[in-house]
Amino acid sequence: MKLSLAWQWATVCFVALGGLAETAHAEPGVSSSEIVVGQNITLQAGKNVYGAEVAAGVKTFIDDTNRAGGVHGRRIVLRVLDDDNQSGKAEANARQLVKEGAFILFGSIEGGPSTAVMNAAIDLKVPFFGPMAGSPTLRRPHQPMVFPVRAEHRDEFRALIRYGVSTGLKRVGFLHADSDIGRQHLENVNLACAETGPGLGLGVPFKSDISDEQLAAVVRRLEEARIEMVLNPGSPSVYARLIRQARAAGARITFLAVNSGSTQMAASLGDLAQGMVFAQVLPNPWARKTAIAREYQEAFARANPGHDFSYGSLEGYMTAKALVAALKLAGPQPTREGFVKALQGANIDLGGIKLSYRPGDHAGASFVDLAMVTRDGKFLQ
Repeated sequence: MKLSLAWQWATVCFVALGGLAETAHAEPGVSSSEIVVGQNITLQAGKNVYGAEVAAGVKTFIDDTNRAGGVHGRRIVLRVLDDDNQSGKAEANARQLVKEGAFILFGSIEGGPSTAVMNAAIDLKVPFFGPMAGSPTLRRPHQPMVFPVRAEHRDEFRALIRYGVSTGLKRVGFLHADSDIGRQHLENVNLACAETGPGLGLGVPFKSDISDEQLAAVVRRLEEARIEMVLNPGSPSVYARLIRQARAAGARITFLAVNSGSTQMAASLGDLAQGMVFAQVLPNPWARKTAIAREYQEAFARANPGHDFSYGSLEGYMTAKALVAALKLAGPQPTREGFVKALQGANIDLGGIKLSYRPGDHAGASFVDLAMVTRDGKFLQ
């Protein structure tokens, strides 16, 4: 009897010590029942409409995944912090999320905050999956820990310039932030112009606090330089103000735009947006031409009755679907190192949108389409 009790006690101690050893060696953010994903995103306490739409799309897919059993039996716990569209806060948020146990970082929006999260991810050696921004800094130089999903702005510039050339426009103007990222965008526009044929007539940097009077002066500069088409790399609110100034001055410049905030910009401009062409890195969320759009429509309508479809919620849904696919590839015992290795050479089909990750090239998707704003303010794509 004494031997039996001793053996039982030894067995309990062995199991307990084994459990402690397992806990000690467990990857941060991974338990037997959960996997914690940290998301820094620009919500601005609900004032950033695109950010709120993205968050709704992400939640729709994550909730459906958890109801279906999660990833390898673990439910996904998404911890979200709002960076208020401030790069410094975005980096601090990313560091806080990792410190508090996030397995990986995920899904920021806007170029500046996304780059700030990337910097924290590189420093902390934590994978950063699915930044929803077109910034060149996320791709060049190659960052082994960063995995974008959507195509970048460089691809959008190329598509818009080709469209402009096809309609007879030749001189390009480019409105960009007066920052390192803005100047990198300008270099990419130069490259796209060189590939396609038209000349870059004028690059116009601006500060975030640019006034209406300064924008009116920009319009005069564009006209003096005989600019025929203008592009932007984001900053939709500033770009919409520039377009209003140009139309009020009677300028006949053609304004083309990247996808960032396209729905909000079109709504803000009203009749001035009619006929305007936007590059889109997503299929049309109101149409049923692709499998991912059909899947999103059914899931989003079920989870958010009465809410309209949008590019933002589709991007959130699609990026969350890519995240879950990546977590599945990492296997039943995921580690950060294993997550990165599993994506090297991975091809992921999201339902008509295909992602590709290769050593030295984490391009993600290459999908870029054009959409025109119709008379009733909808997007014809």
